[in-house]
Amino acid sequence: MEYGLGLSYLAAGLGAGLIVIGAGLGIGKLAGQAIEGMARQPEMSGELRTAMIIAAALIEGFTFFALVIVFMLATQKPKAIEPVVNPATTQTQTSE
Repeated sequence: MEYGLGLSYLAAGLGAGLIVIGAGLGIGKLAGQAIEGMARQPEMSGELRTAMIIAAALIEGFTFFALVIVFMLATQKPKAIEPVVNPATTQTQTSE
């Protein structure tokens, strides 16, 4: 039963997709709000641009870190699952 490795690749793909979608939405919202702020107060455009670039770089850094973690977990060797022995169902021999 080699389901563990295949499912880990599937989970890694889904995780990577969610990470990239979240980062894209975050950076898109950040840029949209910064452009709106620049349109409202053109004299603040330099400061807004700098803050936007720093925030976008932090979001990208977190995204790359999360992608590395996802792919490290995906390529990890699956651990063997030991069967659990229920002590209530085991038969013990008693000496008479």
